[in-house]
Amino acid sequence: MNLAPHLPALQVVVPLIAAPLTVLLRQRSVAFAVALVASWLALAISLLLWWQVANTGIISYAIGSWPAPWGIEYRIDRLNSFILVLVAGIAALVLPFSRASIESEVAAQQHYLFYTMFVLCLAGLLGIAITGDAFNIFVFLEVSSLSAYVLIALGRDRRALFAAYQYLLMGSIGATFLVIGIGLLYLMTGTLNLADMGQRLASVQGTRPVLAALAFITVGVSLKLALFPLHQWLPNAYTFAPSAVSAFLAATATKVAVYVLLRFYFTVFGESAVFAKLPMQQMMLLLALAGMFAASTIAIFQTDLKRLFAYSSVAQIGYIILGLSFNSVSGLTASIVHLFNHGVTKGAIFMLLGCVALGMGGTTLARVQGLGRRMPLVSFGIVLGGLSLMGVPGTAGFISKWYLLLAALEQGQWWLVFMIALSSLLAAVYVWRFVEVAYLRAPREDTANVAATPWLMSVPTAILVLAIVYFGLDTSFTIGTASEAAAALIGGSR
Repeated sequence: MNLAPHLPALQVVVPLIAAPLTVLLRQRSVAFAVALVASWLALAISLLLWWQVANTGIISYAIGSWPAPWGIEYRIDRLNSFILVLVAGIAALVLPFSRASIESEVAAQQHYLFYTMFVLCLAGLLGIAITGDAFNIFVFLEVSSLSAYVLIALGRDRRALFAAYQYLLMGSIGATFLVIGIGLLYLMTGTLNLADMGQRLASVQGTRPVLAALAFITVGVSLKLALFPLHQWLPNAYTFAPSAVSAFLAATATKVAVYVLLRFYFTVFGESAVFAKLPMQQMMLLLALAGMFAASTIAIFQTDLKRLFAYSSVAQIGYIILGLSFNSVSGLTASIVHLFNHGVTKGAIFMLLGCVALGMGGTTLARVQGLGRRMPLVSFGIVLGGLSLMGVPGTAGFISKWYLLLAALEQGQWWLVFMIALSSLLAAVYVWRFVEVAYLRAPREDTANVAATPWLMSVPTAILVLAIVYFGLDTSFTIGTASEAAAALIGGSR
């Protein structure tokens, strides 16, 4: 049987089937094996889809052989094939990492449940990225969100329950806003297919229901992507979740939400409706700058490394939205490539913090004193990730910020060049806080016997750390794909 034509369906079906299997099998070693195979297959499929799109163009897959727009369509182009590779790649590395990580962070009887929720979250995120149906986006968003709430709540710290509950409340509000917006669009167009919806909206642009839909979808998705000041759920969620969960969500969940915003703005509403007729450009610019500076400033004063880098994520999302606010190919290229590079960087940092939590017994600054001597390779990896957040040449983060600077210069916005550089200095301050504690302070006596990092944790973490350098030196995959995706979004927008 030739499975190649059915790769779009298999991208979601494989992890979706793995979820009930892990529940039925229950035994944690078998559940781990099933989840691991599913994640690796998802990565292989995403790479094949990316390669097919690069060589043959957009892929349209009709679910149940019902042609679009009557049936549900999976539609893969340069943008979402890029997102699929990021999500599946991070999952393929975090899953083996989680095998040893959750031993000390999740009760043994709940391990099978962890793997069930993990592959379910993976299926949801992949489904959001691959579907060409607006209501399907909402459905998959709920699948990924509900499983994420459970994953966060599995943390041993009781505050994980509060973090999951807070995320549930804000996530439910965001989902409600999104589905109201989609409902209004369906009311005006009579279709849920994104491409068909975009064509039909051309005749009703500017009407009140369409503007209301734009407002509802913007607020709903902004809650999901933790755009400042709608980010209140994120710091607690990343801080108190198990380390593997923090790494996976930090690298993927908010990035997929950014993709949803891009898809609605450029494929459905169209560039002119969003930016030419409304002050969205100025509003997003202000919110992006506020997030870049406020979140970075708050990060400086945190005493826990997981919380520090959680606030850093809010700031980095500001950079992504800043590129979007330029409404240009170069600005969108910067946003899309930063979406990928930040996912790789933050995934690596939270995996490294998982190694720190296992070896040092915690991730507070007081606990990690002298980490540079106790765990030199892990400490160096965190510094390297910090350099990427700052945008130092030779790291993935530099590529993103360089293209942001080019986009600002292209529009003659010299003051934004200064703001980007200044916000990067704030990142240098909170990274320096770690450097000072790890290298300039004596280790604590109670951390003399550091637990050895299992190879299942160290190998995936090392791969992701090396990826920070690789994507900072070789940009053929990231910039090449991001620039083509940005050009397609701008060119295909009305």
